[in-house]
Amino acid sequence: MDYFSQSIKQAIRTVPDWPKPGVSFRDITTVLQDKTAFRKLIDAFVHRYHGQHIDAVAAVDARGFIIGSALAYELNASLVLVRKKGKLPFDTLVEDYELEYGTASVELHKDAFKPGDKVVLVDDLIATGGTMLAATRLIRRIGAEIVEVAAMIDLPDLGGSSKLQEEGLQVYTVCSFDGD
Repeated sequence: MDYFSQSIKQAIRTVPDWPKPGVSFRDITTVLQDKTAFRKLIDAFVHRYHGQHIDAVAAVDARGFIIGSALAYELNASLVLVRKKGKLPFDTLVEDYELEYGTASVELHKDAFKPGDKVVLVDDLIATGGTMLAATRLIRRIGAEIVEVAAMIDLPDLGGSSKLQEEGLQVYTVCSFDGD
């Protein structure tokens, strides 16, 4: 792990037993509050995609919006919001997915992309991968090309990044927490 990844990982607060016993919650607010860590985080993404002619950054509701908006601005790309069902005001596509505790849905405006647009899909973390997989299905239904699925944190023990890779997606994360 490089210096930037390590410093960002160290800036993430781990809250034990939240929201329930046995869960170690990875709190990104400490990265956002630390101006140096936040800049390093955004710079890590910008340097990765600079020069790749990205048309759009698709950001997942809601913490993905934070990273996605800064990244889209820096890449001179559009920002597309992948929202929880019922939050978008125009014609949408909806995709259901499984959660460890039930089901949920995400949606995307039907006119969010043009066919062939090069898209980076961004969220704060990859856990089981359900939300990101649902978002990729929506993006592909419109005909856009997913360059990469990206997140600040990977929780590989939960298998999400592996599921994304099994779907033929490139995955980039700044840091990971492997059972720690």
